[in-house]
Amino acid sequence: MIIALFSCDTGKKAIITAHPQIVEKPIIKDTKKAKNIIFMVGDGMGITQISSGMYSNDNKLNLERMRTIGLHKCYAYDDLITDSAAGATAFSSGIKTYNGAIGVGPDTLPVQTILEEAELRGMKTGMIATSTIDHATPASFAAHNMYRKNYEEIVLDYLNSGCEILIGGGQKSFDRREMDERNLTKEFVNKGYTVVSHVDKTISEINMTNVEKLLFYTADSSPLPVAQGRDYLKPASELSINHLNKNNDDGFFLLIEGSQIDWGGHANDANMIITEMIDFDNTIGAVLDFAEKDGNTLVIITADHETGGFAIQKGSKMNDLKTEFTSDYHTADLIPVFAFGPGEEDFNGIYENTELYHKMRAAFGWESKKKLD
Repeated sequence: MIIALFSCDTGKKAIITAHPQIVEKPIIKDTKKAKNIIFMVGDGMGITQISSGMYSNDNKLNLERMRTIGLHKCYAYDDLITDSAAGATAFSSGIKTYNGAIGVGPDTLPVQTILEEAELRGMKTGMIATSTIDHATPASFAAHNMYRKNYEEIVLDYLNSGCEILIGGGQKSFDRREMDERNLTKEFVNKGYTVVSHVDKTISEINMTNVEKLLFYTADSSPLPVAQGRDYLKPASELSINHLNKNNDDGFFLLIEGSQIDWGGHANDANMIITEMIDFDNTIGAVLDFAEKDGNTLVIITADHETGGFAIQKGSKMNDLKTEFTSDYHTADLIPVFAFGPGEEDFNGIYENTELYHKMRAAFGWESKKKLD
């Protein structure tokens, strides 16, 4: 199959040979269905990122509490090396697409996401990221755009997403916009959101008693690395789970991204990878504490790709690693998938990244698709 695409930033035409879309929909078994799904993405988190966090944390991670492990093939529609946009769109919509695509297929047309279908089914939804909230991974669950860097266009889609929780950086895309003079902070308030900035409150200081929907800006642009003081991922996740689960018979879908593991890989900064991995794992611990008590929540933990070609080298000791990198970009490694809760058995094996979408729908017990008008 041949398809012609136009580069969003150069306008040049490129002819590429496309991979066929591979869809292997799981059979919905007569087993307990998940009421809630918490989908956690450690951006850029390959096996060595996990190993380095473990061996730098006294040889233990909360991730070891997961009972089911699989591997996914992370390549994009037209490239063996994926980016976060194509990877997250595969998770959210079950289709392979081109690098840079946000919730659109290879033809640039919108594809419905699992978060959008959850909203249509009356469920509550939320997204948390340690990047900007308009970055590629969260954007691919709640927006549709030809190009991942169209941040101000992406947040316009959030206005009508229905998400009850939006937590991440990037305030300037909302209230100091270059493409227009709209103040999206005010527009979100008019949509029923409580909007809070990190300048005024920390996540722990937010009282959710009378809050229906929350938009929390954790930074004006990109949040700091955890090593420089960022500390909101775990408390934000706990707050979001409690809010989405409260008085809720219909269930929820929550995306949690540890975004900056990837940034450490791009920077070839082993300490950043390790500290971000441990921060993500601390959040995993809190999520699993909830899931174990709740009994109705499926937790899935994976990555979109590995970043850096990261390796632990000869001469390493526990809590004192010698590391090297083969790249400052993404690699094509198979990516681990961890699952815990109702439906976890479907996540064993090796499969396409698109299968995570179909496996989540099966875990919810969704047979026919509920579509946007």
